[in-house]
Amino acid sequence: MEAVAKLKNCQMSARKMRLVVDLIRGKEVNEALDILRFTKKEAAQWLEKLLFSAISNWENKNDMAYSADDYDLYIKTIFSDQAPMLKRFRPAPHGRAHRIRKHNCHVTLVVENRLPTENGQEAETVVAEEVAE
Repeated sequence: MEAVAKLKNCQMSARKMRLVVDLIRGKEVNEALDILRFTKKEAAQWLEKLLFSAISNWENKNDMAYSADDYDLYIKTIFSDQAPMLKRFRPAPHGRAHRIRKHNCHVTLVVENRLPTENGQEAETVVAEEVAE
């Protein structure tokens, strides 16, 4: 079973956010949290909060019956998209104006468990167990 968390209109460019997003894509949740804790980029703080939110969403989706620690959660999908840009003007010499573009981004994070839960077994895991027997 998977859970989604989204960060919208983060005041950071998508390009800067992708530098940190690429570090944690496909990792287990505990390993990703360790990476984010020791990364010196501002994006790491935003992504750490987002990852905690995704873990909490996964637990709530399972009616708080399961703990995320027991079910081997990993980051299935994470990507950073460009959000609408704020456009401002700054005075320039000789009465002119220069445009300032403040970039924003949206981040989407999907976590999934590798071990099947009792109420939400995926078809792939059930088929894999039958083939193994």
